[in-house]
Amino acid sequence: MARIVGVDIPRNKKINYSLQYIHGIGKKTADALCTKANIDKNLRVHQLTEEQVVSIRNAISELGYLVEGELRSSNAMNIKRLKDIGTYKGIRHRRGLPVNGQRTKTNARTRKGKKRTIGLGKS
Repeated sequence: MARIVGVDIPRNKKINYSLQYIHGIGKKTADALCTKANIDKNLRVHQLTEEQVVSIRNAISELGYLVEGELRSSNAMNIKRLKDIGTYKGIRHRRGLPVNGQRTKTNARTRKGKKRTIGLGKS
């Protein structure tokens, strides 16, 4: 397996699909990296030479993409900032509710968790 930015990418897939296994790299970014590094998109990862792998690493750093740990920490810091200054979105993050205006009366089970029914109990 080729190791790029701390991630082992699959060997038997084409390079532009394998690069998408790195957090922060999607389809368009993978295509841009292949063109920047002068690598054919139809090559499989196990066919790459060591120089080509190094050129992909250099292309990621040259184009200034945040990937893997840097991206995760950046997102966490952005959410923490929203929580600290007390914005509406920060409060929604703090309470574990949907942030972007989705309804919560019926759906939002992914964000709210398993439904907990409150029973009547003994009276």
